This record gives sequence, structure tokens and C-alpha cells, in this order.
Amino acid sequence: MDIARWSGGADPADRTVLERCRGRVLDVGCGAGRLVEALARRGHTVLGIDVSPAAVISTACRGGHARSGSVFAPVQDEGTWDTALLIDGNIGIGGDPRRLLRRLYDLVRPAGLLLVETAAREVDERRRVAIHTGRRPVSPVFPWATVGTQALVRHGRLSGWAPVEQWSSLSGERHFAVLRACP
Repeated sequence: MDIARWSGGADPADRTVLERCRGRVLDVGCGAGRLVEALARRGHTVLGIDVSPAAVISTACRGGHARSGSVFAPVQDEGTWDTALLIDGNIGIGGDPRRLLRRLYDLVRPAGLLLVETAAREVDERRRVAIHTGRRPVSPVFPWATVGTQALVRHGRLSGWAPVEQWSSLSGERHFAVLRACP
């Protein structure tokens, strides 16, 4: 994880995501709130959710709205979000991309959008991870997935989503896809 990017402001690659957001936006795994902040400045109604209370506090300190909790628990305004975001590898949340994609399908409105940042290489793997500071773990072990664009499209189709667009950042380091919920 790139901590400087995670805690900084929206960068040029992030702005390519922001340009594709429509209407009310739900940022799943919002982290320190850089995208929530940038979307609010663009006039979007936006809510960040994150399991980390520190991330929610950071988002609020940036002037954004965020709630602490899991995407798999009840979420405010379920079924009405126009756009949902899974950026910074958050397609890995819960370690089961299809389960996560099915859950997000329930959170967006019919024909809603999902913008996902995928792995730079084609991969579809599951593992158990922990967050470390140096060599010391600072979190319990939790399930995580890493998914490339082709795997995302495959999982998406099996979960009610149709691919719309794929692109990479100008540097070629970050990769993104847009899916639309099939009505």
C-alpha cells in the first residue's frame, strides 16, 4: 500500500476515476478520505465507509462524510447509490470478489456504476494478510483478494455486472474498470 498516496490528495490517476463518477457516490474502503473529499468538492453527495475508525476520522477531518463499518453490514441508502468505488485494491475486501460484487450490486440503483482499481497484472488470488508496521503486525489476520482486470470482468459477469470501460493511468502503474449493474 502506498501510504503517501492513501493519505494525500487526489492524484492525476484518481482524477480519471472522479471524472467517471455519476450522481451520489459510495466509496467503499474510503481510507483517509482523499476521494470523498475530492468528490464533495466537485458537488457530489458522497459517503465513505471503512472498517477503520481512524480512516473515518481522517475523512471527517477533511470535511467528508464517512461511516465506520463493513460493506457487508447494513449501509445507508442501500439500493440508491448511482456510483460505488473500490479503489486502492479494495476489490480484495473480504477475500471473495464475487461476494463483494454481489453485495455492491445490492447497494447501487438499477444500472448503477461500479469503478474498480484492479491489479497491474492478470491475477485472481486469495490469501490471508495482516497489516504490519515494520515486522510487527498491527491487525489481526484477515482474508484479502487480488484481482486483475480480466478476472474482475469474469467475476462481475457472474455477479450481475456488465463491463463498460477499462483504462490505465498515464504512468501505466494503475489500472481501472467500470462495470454497470444489469437491471
